[in-house]
Amino acid sequence: MEQDNIYDKIQEILGSLKGNYNILEEQIDIDVQMEYFESSKGIKKTFNKDDALETRNDLFSCEKTIDEKRLILSRLASIENVDAYRALEKYRENPDPELKDWATLAMQESRMLLESSFLDENQVFISTGMGGKGSKLRYFVVFITKQGKTLNEFNRKIMRSEVEYVFKNYDAEIEELNFSDKFATLKTIIPITVQLNELFEDAVSECNQFGDFLEMNFIVTNVKELSFQEIEQVMETSRFPDKEENLL
Repeated sequence: MEQDNIYDKIQEILGSLKGNYNILEEQIDIDVQMEYFESSKGIKKTFNKDDALETRNDLFSCEKTIDEKRLILSRLASIENVDAYRALEKYRENPDPELKDWATLAMQESRMLLESSFLDENQVFISTGMGGKGSKLRYFVVFITKQGKTLNEFNRKIMRSEVEYVFKNYDAEIEELNFSDKFATLKTIIPITVQLNELFEDAVSECNQFGDFLEMNFIVTNVKELSFQEIEQVMETSRFPDKEENLL
């Protein structure tokens, strides 16, 4: 678990890069993403672009193995070529089930290469385990009750109305809000320019005007959704000091 602000990390990265950024919208397991980018990095050092382009039709062959197609996808994604992108786009429409995520990442990489060439500026690719939409990233948030108090129906009603009110002011979208006895979970899409701690603190403050029942700290991750059991394990093994955000 990290105590650093996710927003600050993203802004630090963006500030050091010039160009437009593209956010991966699909939710793809972070391990799959790491495997893809490691593969892509290695391929760029060794493959022949002309030979790679000639293999594009092999993506649609039943005779090619999943591993062979995975290699073809990575190679095509490394080529600044419209035909390569079209092949990836077509395959992504009806991929082998095992390669759906890999094909999505390959198509995204290929699109960025073409955009960088056409627009003559760098394209920055931002991907998280939970994906995003447009210029927004998706997060999973856990709000925790004070002293382990149970969230009653009045508390839940307040959270539904006040959290939605605050998030709208930040142009953030609420996708899901669920409740357990001692915490509430939120799946939300937030503009990349929004200070996360400011948003969540405002939401907690608004709710606490009606009973002071939430801690001014929270669990936040953009890697994956946490189950209630996983959240309880985090709460049992971690301390949540006042006014300190716990960011995964």
